[in-house]
Amino acid sequence: MIRPKQLFAQYVHSLSALLEKIDPEAVERTVQQLRTVRDSGGTIYVAGNGGSAATGSHWVNDLGKATKRSGCPAFRVVSLSDNVSWLTALANDEGYERVFAGQLENFAQRNDILVVISASGNSLNLVRAVELARSRGVTTIALVGFSGGVLKDLVDYFLWLPTEQGCYELVEDAHMVLCHVLTMCLSKDRPAVNGAES
Repeated sequence: MIRPKQLFAQYVHSLSALLEKIDPEAVERTVQQLRTVRDSGGTIYVAGNGGSAATGSHWVNDLGKATKRSGCPAFRVVSLSDNVSWLTALANDEGYERVFAGQLENFAQRNDILVVISASGNSLNLVRAVELARSRGVTTIALVGFSGGVLKDLVDYFLWLPTEQGCYELVEDAHMVLCHVLTMCLSKDRPAVNGAES
């Protein structure tokens, strides 16, 4: 039987090694896309399933509240996993693959962003949401793990945490770290002064 302290040490080592694999240029591109939608008054929609839904919900809170300290315009940000009555109505009436796309049909427009969070990158309801978003001219971003799945090749931008299939804990923890880093970058922005950043 593996001892808890041994498992802890192994897990921390694995998580640190995974975080080292993140492409800093991809982080930079993602921050810039989020800045652009903020400054243009667009909306960010975030979607995920299970643990990724919880990550998305947490990140929406941070983007909406923590970034206000920057003094820049507030983020318009919505978690598509949080309206339980609408989500379950869509699942019941139209199928679970429609729970996010069905909501986006009411709102999504050019200058918005859809962020999907998925360990596997293959969740059909996220694929359908990305397809709907792209048909509306919405920028799409994925946070994915494992091999990247379908979403990695379907979205405009991605943050990929390459792992063996099934490493949900590592991917989900690393996705939360990424969300915190993105929020920290945006919370340190400063309002434009005379057309330039101060």
